[in-house]
Amino acid sequence: MGTYILKRLLLIIPTLFLILLINFVVVQLAPGGPVEQTIQQAESFQGLHAEGGGETEYRGARGLSPEMVEKIKQQYGFDRPAPERFWLMLKGYFQLDFGTSFFKDKPVTQLLWEKMPVTISLGLWSTLLIYLVAIPLGIQKARRHGQVFDKATSLLLAVGYAVPAFVFAIVLIVFFAGGSYWQWFPLQGLVSENFQDFSLWGKIKDYFWHMTLPLLTIVLGGFAGLSYLTKYSFMEELNKQYVIAARAKGLTENKVLYGHIFRNAMLIVIAGLPEALVGIFFVGNLFIEIIFNLDGIGLLGFEAIQQRDYPVIFGTLFLFTLLGLLLRLISDVLYQVIDPRINFDARGVE
Repeated sequence: MGTYILKRLLLIIPTLFLILLINFVVVQLAPGGPVEQTIQQAESFQGLHAEGGGETEYRGARGLSPEMVEKIKQQYGFDRPAPERFWLMLKGYFQLDFGTSFFKDKPVTQLLWEKMPVTISLGLWSTLLIYLVAIPLGIQKARRHGQVFDKATSLLLAVGYAVPAFVFAIVLIVFFAGGSYWQWFPLQGLVSENFQDFSLWGKIKDYFWHMTLPLLTIVLGGFAGLSYLTKYSFMEELNKQYVIAARAKGLTENKVLYGHIFRNAMLIVIAGLPEALVGIFFVGNLFIEIIFNLDGIGLLGFEAIQQRDYPVIFGTLFLFTLLGLLLRLISDVLYQVIDPRINFDARGVE
């Protein structure tokens, strides 16, 4: 197992390199970069300034001087060729230096560190709730396959699977955040403005009061797929020989279900955990953070794309990719912890 983990860790390096290289090339080809935006803003400012002074001809009409354009390029590092900029970026990454934001005037590592608690908080709570809902529901659906309970909950799951999470967010806002009906929950933010004035219990209540709608949105949009996965994983195991033998010995249904079937059936659920975490943390959270104005990494990345803030874009991309690769490695390790019969080294798995 140790050899397999080492191989996978070493494989992360070229994977990160290729992903960063591809995205660097794509971003360089995209129009409207920070240099173009700054030039446009400067030209507009000069034009308005000269127009306000009553001049009939002003520099904004002729554009910026070549010297000024060159200074703007130097400011953002675009006076160097693209290969050199990419190499400097990689050197910084090896030193855990992701550069400085073009528009927020802060190191990218500081920005990521400041936004991380919001994203982690939202992701961990929503993942916990999704698993607490989906796994028991999936098990009960497997036990009562074809019965009224299974058919009734299938309709609920079909709606949850088909409707995007951001639609649930809009519906919840309209009904419960002062949209058109009741104003039971706040519309935006993770805590109230006077959060520091509350007692410990008051801070806990305020935090979960703000988290209710975002968490409910993510759970409604994310539990259906895991419920189906759990159901069919258990159904596949129910009629296997070892289950029939356990029942023949007189074991109770709960003992058979949780003592024998559970460990085997949960393997495929654990295999999907990394993808679920990546999806919840870095895809689902993006829309939720934007809609509810939660100041996390998802919202930071969205604003960076809008502003063409390249250091922040590549910093968030690097973080997302690294965490995704590590989570997939962790799932493989959990495979062997749960079922020691699985041996990656012996099978030569790469």
